[in-house]
Amino acid sequence: MVEQFRRKSPEEILQSISRMHRGRLKIILGAVSGSGKTYHLLMEGQTLKKKGIDVIVAGSGEASHPKLAQKREGLEQIQPIIWYSLGEARHDLDVAAIIERDPEVVLVDGLAHRNRPDAPRPTCLDDVQYLLNHNISVIATVNIYELAGMKEMAERLTKAEVRIDQCVPEDTLAMADEVKLLDVTPEAILKRLQEDDRNPTRTKHPLFRRDNLHMLRELALRFVATGVNEDLEDYREKHGMVGASGATEKVLVSAQYHWNGSILVRRGQQVAKRLGGELLVVCFLPLSKKLTKEEATFKRSIGKLVDKVGGTFEEQTLVRDKEVANELVAYAMENNVTRIVMGQSKRTRWEEIWYGSIVHKILRQTKNIDILIVADRSERDGERVMPTKRERAKTANPYRRLSDEEMQQEIGKIKRGTLKVYVGAAPGVGKTYTMLREGNELVENGIDVVIGLLETHGRKETIEQVGGLPLIPRKRIPYKNVTLEEMDTDEIIRRNPEVVLVDELAHTNVPGSDYEKRYHDVEKILAAGISVISTMNIQHLESLNDSVEQITGIRVRETVPDHILHQADEVELIDISPKALRQRMREGNIYAMEKVEQSLTNFFKTGNLIALRELALREVADDVDERLEAWERRTLRGPWRQQEVIFVCVNLRADSERLIRRGFRIAYRLKASWHVAYVQDHPSLTEEQETQLAKLKALTERLGGRFERYEAPSRRKVFTKLVWHMNEKGTTQVVIGQSARTRWKEILEGSVIQRLLREVRHMDVLVVADHAPDMM
Repeated sequence: MVEQFRRKSPEEILQSISRMHRGRLKIILGAVSGSGKTYHLLMEGQTLKKKGIDVIVAGSGEASHPKLAQKREGLEQIQPIIWYSLGEARHDLDVAAIIERDPEVVLVDGLAHRNRPDAPRPTCLDDVQYLLNHNISVIATVNIYELAGMKEMAERLTKAEVRIDQCVPEDTLAMADEVKLLDVTPEAILKRLQEDDRNPTRTKHPLFRRDNLHMLRELALRFVATGVNEDLEDYREKHGMVGASGATEKVLVSAQYHWNGSILVRRGQQVAKRLGGELLVVCFLPLSKKLTKEEATFKRSIGKLVDKVGGTFEEQTLVRDKEVANELVAYAMENNVTRIVMGQSKRTRWEEIWYGSIVHKILRQTKNIDILIVADRSERDGERVMPTKRERAKTANPYRRLSDEEMQQEIGKIKRGTLKVYVGAAPGVGKTYTMLREGNELVENGIDVVIGLLETHGRKETIEQVGGLPLIPRKRIPYKNVTLEEMDTDEIIRRNPEVVLVDELAHTNVPGSDYEKRYHDVEKILAAGISVISTMNIQHLESLNDSVEQITGIRVRETVPDHILHQADEVELIDISPKALRQRMREGNIYAMEKVEQSLTNFFKTGNLIALRELALREVADDVDERLEAWERRTLRGPWRQQEVIFVCVNLRADSERLIRRGFRIAYRLKASWHVAYVQDHPSLTEEQETQLAKLKALTERLGGRFERYEAPSRRKVFTKLVWHMNEKGTTQVVIGQSARTRWKEILEGSVIQRLLREVRHMDVLVVADHAPDMM
């Protein structure tokens, strides 16, 4: 906490004083036109007005859509300066009129706008800066492809022309005091366009194809996540935190100027892409070494490859050859790396005992970094071969008649209701509020909507949003001399609405309920043909349990299996900046005032909220990516993805649950089958051990994996049993935990990891770190 005691320089004092006389800038970012930015802009204005803030609307012309006109009612407007370009009316801000009016906040729709040729300032952004310097705050809107550099990327991704007259600088978001990403699913945008008959030609523009909307949405999510990551790194550095935050992945490839260097880079790129992380490649060279011609050629090719896949390449000087493990760990820690990718060792067991194993040296020096040892397939497949093979996807014969069971499954899919889930980074971001607002909008369109379960937590804004939505009374359940209440699933099904709103999907029901978890109730409602709109926070996603604990220091007990979110028809992120969320907390809009200070210094610490926000942005971006691939798999022919098999080795240690979650996340991103194996090497287990094993089995099955329990006659045969089953299943990647053995025990009894690496050289081996908490 050195930063808070350091004396400010004169320049910093002047900057702080100037900021006091400058307005605040908030930007609402959308993926594309039609995502609802103007609606949310006006909604923000109405909220501020209710709080007694002087708000005006400027520069957006007349609101022709009924919903916009309704949201604009009661908001004062400064008429724009209208001019014409190529017969089209354009609207500039009347800055002089705004300055004369001197409001506290101005709503500006369309930040990326070029002003008329004779205007005092060339762009709308320049006008906004002028207003900010006059101590007038601004809330403005912009699309992702209106940021400099993003237009070309959007056109490259969508293969569609993006027609805009002006881009704002890429650092515009960094200049803003707050950025709110308005995340909207392609389904919602397409539905709005179909209902909006004002601009029918827009629906035919290639930019508004479903796949392109997916890509623009993912681009916006990842762009904001990158900015949030920079904020997080700044925050952690100022507060003396070291190591990875747990919110994002950073993959480091340790390569040599050798034929397999390109294989390691490619594998690292695959891992980084599937994990939505950043790729770094480093090569350590001894100080006295001079490259041969062949090595110089490999260096050039690796550099070109790293540049092509969007990674960062660096060459580091090694003073002493024996210190490569130390230097690699130091480099990884300095760059907040979460996973090191490296090749197989060529040393024999005796050489490793004598000289030591680089892998073991790395594992002994760090508890926070996973190590992926890439398979050596050169003996079987030859050099310069990618470490995974593609197989043609098997397609069902269209002439084969469905069985009765398959027919019932297909009918069930047709009858099943639609599930939409609003996801947030933390409590209080506005998930329930948005769910209720959508419910009221559906009612206005003639849809029968009821509230199945609502948790308002006494929040006034949320209660006001209920409106006329009917509420299904809760079911009363007696438990230990008290009566508790839960959602009445049977009554909802009997009432048979078209849509039911269900809050807090991760909730655990009280003992005596028909189902243990609320998501089980939701599945029953969906099976009855009733659609559900629900809410959850990112920390409740089962596979992120370890990451959330690493970020917050809190183990979340109520979780939702990932398949619930993956099977949802729509997943939408409700985004809010940590600063705005903490302000909502201080105002008593999230918890009761007596809980505010405790919350702000614990779960709602700024660092936690930044990291959770990045985690949510990246997770939803990954979900968007998966949905796009699923859509393309249904529409494209030919080979799609290499077939992989993940094999997770567990024991009864505490870290086995982490291994299972890690195995699931890898398997899900690779669309791989995955197995969890435990080998029992003695006749019977204690009751406590059986309970722990049952927990591991339940977690595996909850995440969609297959848990297998084998028996071995002795401890020495455990390894042989595992390797046999790995080969029998065609395993491509093994996941194991970090060894708890000491250096001397490894010398005397042998290293499990090193033995595994020698036996399964044709498989990738991921050694999962025994994560330690953040160090202050």
